[in-house]
Amino acid sequence: MHVTVPFAPGGSGDITARLVGKYMENKTGQPFVIENKAGANGIVGVLSVKGSAPDGYTLMLATTSTNAANVHMYKSPGYDPEKDFQVVGVIGSSGAFLVVPADSPYKTLADLVGYAKANPGKLNYGYFNASSQVPSAVLGATAGTDWQGVAYKAIGNAWTDLYAGAIQFMFVDLTAARGQVVANKVQTLAISLPERSPLYPDVPTLSESYPGFVSTGFLAIAVPKAVPDPIKQRLNVLINEAIFSPGINKRLVDEFALTPRKLDLAQCAQQDREERAKWAEYVKIAKIEPQ
Repeated sequence: MHVTVPFAPGGSGDITARLVGKYMENKTGQPFVIENKAGANGIVGVLSVKGSAPDGYTLMLATTSTNAANVHMYKSPGYDPEKDFQVVGVIGSSGAFLVVPADSPYKTLADLVGYAKANPGKLNYGYFNASSQVPSAVLGATAGTDWQGVAYKAIGNAWTDLYAGAIQFMFVDLTAARGQVVANKVQTLAISLPERSPLYPDVPTLSESYPGFVSTGFLAIAVPKAVPDPIKQRLNVLINEAIFSPGINKRLVDEFALTPRKLDLAQCAQQDREERAKWAEYVKIAKIEPQ
């Protein structure tokens, strides 16, 4: 079986898809091949799965970008996440860190915003998906700053430029940022969850500075809509088993700060719709014009 990850290796979706895929491989005895197809905020990978045979052998990592944000950020993404796909399992939901290099002069969110206000256009942020682009733009609109976004195809390139000083900050999913945080390569100025994370109790939430400012997303597995219902049901059971198996659940919660969700197919579809509505508001506040 193939699991298409529509982003480059190293991101939160890639990490968790490999974790869940390995469980499903061991459970079914069928090899699960993870294939990264990055490009256009996930659209390249999504379209490759949309055009695949609806036999249940081609799965897709569905993310905040692919299933919630892209329909609001692109005039013609080439797919409809509700009409073309069915989410068959939700790996988990989480938020993002606002990070700066460890040697950055900005030690707090107030430092970063204060400098940006005093020096319009001097700060750049990096982004590589909707979960990194939109919160940066929302923060700029909310705080009244003038900073510029720099797009990257892969998170690895964004890390390189952050440390080189080409960009000064970025939002990174908690899962993808963990390695850099643990290695003390970055400072975490804020977290986008509604409340402080038990894993990172010293990191303030964005809403502590800007009430109501929360930005959360999700990671899931989806298949083409035309896949037969019995196959969808079987995949749903397998994914729910995987994310609540002791070893994987502990890693998702204690290591990656994800909140796994055991949902049936109808609940998966409902969550998908709710996320699209939520991200429509985020994109509106961010004042991002559809491309």
